[in-house]
Amino acid sequence: MSKVVLITGATSGMGKETALLLAKSGYTVYAGARSKTSRDELEQEATSQGLSLKTVLLDVCDSDSVANAVGTIKQQAGRIDALVNNAGFGLVSTVEDGTDEEFIKQFDVNVFGVFRLCRAVLPIMREQRSGVIINVSSFLGKMGLPLLAHYNASKYAVEGITDSLRYEVAPFGIRVNSVLPGLFKTNFVNKGLVANQQTMAEDSPYQKQVSHFVPIVAQKINEGPSPVAVANTVKSVLEDDNSPISTPVGAEAETFLPMAKQMTAEAFEQEIKKTFSF
Repeated sequence: MSKVVLITGATSGMGKETALLLAKSGYTVYAGARSKTSRDELEQEATSQGLSLKTVLLDVCDSDSVANAVGTIKQQAGRIDALVNNAGFGLVSTVEDGTDEEFIKQFDVNVFGVFRLCRAVLPIMREQRSGVIINVSSFLGKMGLPLLAHYNASKYAVEGITDSLRYEVAPFGIRVNSVLPGLFKTNFVNKGLVANQQTMAEDSPYQKQVSHFVPIVAQKINEGPSPVAVANTVKSVLEDDNSPISTPVGAEAETFLPMAKQMTAEAFEQEIKKTFSF
């Protein structure tokens, strides 16, 4: 019997590539989609590749939606062997400009969504005495960059969830890991980034930082490598019981994260400033 995997945010970018790869590899994939339109588009793409892939409407910010999606999977498949918490977006804003609505939304999706999904699947996994939870974090869950404090903080929180939850659920045969991608060629610039208008304004006191840094990040994403590498890493972590707690993938993650461990915080900060010409 093939293993049953639920993936959130599975209609674009890393989530879509992971859903298609796991379906191709023989898993029973339930791909979470926030809208019927994105769900239909993913189903059509899977069909065009000759893949069997199931979809569920799933809004990670809505507890009822989460409960309904998990309940549907339990009813249809009888079990959930793995959860991949992939849904997320990034807020570009200074700390000074970020509004309550913006930073609450940032955490609602990136952090509280992870809590909601874990809370929903854990009773099933605990009853099975088995399961894997993979949280797709970011290399920015281990280091800071300007204009991304809210996103950084949310990904630091995901790392904290991963580190604590591992202890709680290990006695029940449940494993928890994180994957920390660098910058990949996805629709993240167009669909995954939300910019605070005051920060982006021409008369912003931070305009010099914005005009320098935002194009660098956008270019690295738009010209980055394929997110298939992230999908392959998720699959590897899923299938390796001895996988590291956190696995970096991509140039930025594989460069900066080991560097951060080897340097003092002050020396690492200077290296980041030099790398990005701050």
